[in-house]
Amino acid sequence: MPRLSLYKPEKGQDYTFLDQTIAEMFTVGGTDVFVHKYLGPVNTSEGDATATQPNYNAVKETNIQDLLFLENRDRKYDPNIYQIRGIYNVNDVDFDMSQFGLFLQNDTIFLTVHINSSVKTIGRKLMSGDVIELPHLKDQHALNDYQVALKRFYVIQDINRAAEGFSPTWYPHLYRLKLKQIVDSQEFKEILDLPAEEGSSNTLRDVLSTYEKEMQINAAVVAQAEADSGKSGYNTKHLYTLQVDDKGKPELVTTDINTLDASTANEMADRINQTPDRNGYDGYLLGDGFAPNGEVFGHGIGFPIGSAKGDYFLRTDFLPNRLFRYDGSRWIKMEDAVRMTLTNTDTRNTQKMGFVNNTNTTTVAGQTIEQRQSLSQALKPKADN
Repeated sequence: MPRLSLYKPEKGQDYTFLDQTIAEMFTVGGTDVFVHKYLGPVNTSEGDATATQPNYNAVKETNIQDLLFLENRDRKYDPNIYQIRGIYNVNDVDFDMSQFGLFLQNDTIFLTVHINSSVKTIGRKLMSGDVIELPHLKDQHALNDYQVALKRFYVIQDINRAAEGFSPTWYPHLYRLKLKQIVDSQEFKEILDLPAEEGSSNTLRDVLSTYEKEMQINAAVVAQAEADSGKSGYNTKHLYTLQVDDKGKPELVTTDINTLDASTANEMADRINQTPDRNGYDGYLLGDGFAPNGEVFGHGIGFPIGSAKGDYFLRTDFLPNRLFRYDGSRWIKMEDAVRMTLTNTDTRNTQKMGFVNNTNTTTVAGQTIEQRQSLSQALKPKADN
């Protein structure tokens, strides 16, 4: 009599019977799952990879587009949609307080699908990058201006064999997928460019993307920040600055009324009319290009002729602009106008606008590139077709 054993080296009739029974359970109790099959990174060497030319090919789906960041940003998806069955636990939206802070756990789904059925339908096993659409989660009553139902799309982040999918024969029958909601990013451009519904002029991006709302929120935050703190540093223009002596202490002018004469009065008048030769306040980013105590000053790209002692002049050909004071024989630097607005939308005479945020272009080897790009990237030879 042969030895009894549920496990056999080959998948026999027992495995087939159990696999068909499990597949039937998904047919009876599962929900429809639409699969947007990931074909691989866009093959830019075979044509212009733009939306106006949809017939370009993709390289193998197991290839990696960017080996430095290990990501595939330009993804090609099959225009055909595959339908399979899946099962998952529907959970209430709840707060996760197991970590520091408060988080909502409502955008991750663990979906179970039948292995053989999914492989037979799609042509390969499911993999990270495939986009899953759950039609039963359409929102028919969304608070928007579109007369379409909001669809729910998820991308597969991880796939493994489900523990509950092992039969008594020790062979697996189920895949467990970890799904995450997609966002309006470069990876899912082909998915979000699809029409919201048949015959609609709106795309899925128009009804699902939060980009415009986030930009409005960001603009409101920036506007409030500019109202609260318009410039860097803090303002000292409204503060009075005393004239100081060589030691940096306030210079007081006094005279005895009994010994007051014309020479003393003239000396006292000269001291009273003398403008401050320094700001008097030290700190970070205080220079605003204004003379202390609101004194009148001129500005230009060259110093004026015939200046009097104590005059101020702002040189606008310096970067940043620089304020000088005339001491009777030479122009002495007072401060630099370093107080600037804190947003990138304004034109500022700083290196942050002209160097860090460089938007100029140049031509290298007949190719127009941005100057902030790496020259090695521009000079890199193109792959052979």
